[in-house]
Amino acid sequence: MGELALVPAASEASRAPAESAESAESAESADPVVAVVRGAVRQTGLLDGAGGVVAMVSGGRDSVCLLDVTVALCGSARVHAVHVNYGLRAEDSDSDERHCEALCEQLGVSLHRVRAERPANAQGNLQAWAREVRYDAAMALAQTMDAAWPADEIQASGATQAPTVVATGHTASDQVETILYRLAASPGRRALLGMPTRDGRLVRPLLGISREQTAAYCGARALSWRDDSSNDNERFARVRVRNGLMGALRAVHPAAEANVQRTAALLREETELLQALVDRELAGSDAITIAQLEQLAPALQRLVVTRLAENATGGYVPQAGDRVAEIVALGKTADGGGRKDGRDRVQLHVGGSAAAVVQAGVLRMIKLPPRQRRARA
Repeated sequence: MGELALVPAASEASRAPAESAESAESAESADPVVAVVRGAVRQTGLLDGAGGVVAMVSGGRDSVCLLDVTVALCGSARVHAVHVNYGLRAEDSDSDERHCEALCEQLGVSLHRVRAERPANAQGNLQAWAREVRYDAAMALAQTMDAAWPADEIQASGATQAPTVVATGHTASDQVETILYRLAASPGRRALLGMPTRDGRLVRPLLGISREQTAAYCGARALSWRDDSSNDNERFARVRVRNGLMGALRAVHPAAEANVQRTAALLREETELLQALVDRELAGSDAITIAQLEQLAPALQRLVVTRLAENATGGYVPQAGDRVAEIVALGKTADGGGRKDGRDRVQLHVGGSAAAVVQAGVLRMIKLPPRQRRARA
């Protein structure tokens, strides 16, 4: 990750007054789009009771909509915005930053601007690097805001929790694109679940709102936005999904996007049930006997093995579930195709940084050090 330089937010004296509750109601009654969008966000409850909100703002239509809705529902005093200038599009990047500054001035919100420069020798995906930078910046700001909130002020504000939440502008359109991309790029049920509305501090209040609705909202509120030219660059896989697959789906059925979203929502509910079954089998343990594992239905075997691998590594290891038969074999044969380590146990790399270890008929997972990971890949 490149070096970060935090430019201080605007002073309180220079901040414009926030939209009052009365004017917020007036805005909603004046335009049905505003009422629908704000109503959908209210219904999620994701912004309720937080000590503060960090809104991640790029300057695009979705993040502009997010910031305006957040200010209307929470008040500007509880909202801070964070914008990252990666400098990847020269003057356009600086123009995005100036646009965010003007927007925050208009809405009475403090803007925290972060400058990031990707190292010339950086490895890996550009978009993944940029994502890590902006999420790290937003989380750091949220932690700073937590520390600055005295307990009596939290109570006086009506907040029910101290932690500041970090809000992103992901929409229903982004959700469908994410599901289609993951379905093509990675195996497993989780690919179909999409992005959760809440993940720790992170909240996604606009997941029930389409990209067309955020544009209509900004139009109704006379809020301008910036278009990022890289969003149309098809060298990025997500753009190819947006420009190719999404259009093809709409051609098949006009309700295709809504149907994908609904399917993902149903699968998330069913996943809660499946995870409860895994909880029951493991009963809080980080291990399971091979005999118990053998008695489970194949689908539950995969889920249990995957859970153990992911708990051990702290990462996503969907391929571990495909190694059940080999893991069971470890407990039945002298070597089972695994590697003995001299302590009466056998070990098998099951994917990522995870290895299955079977000893005395009991399966556990361990996290492999990088060198062993490369050797076994």
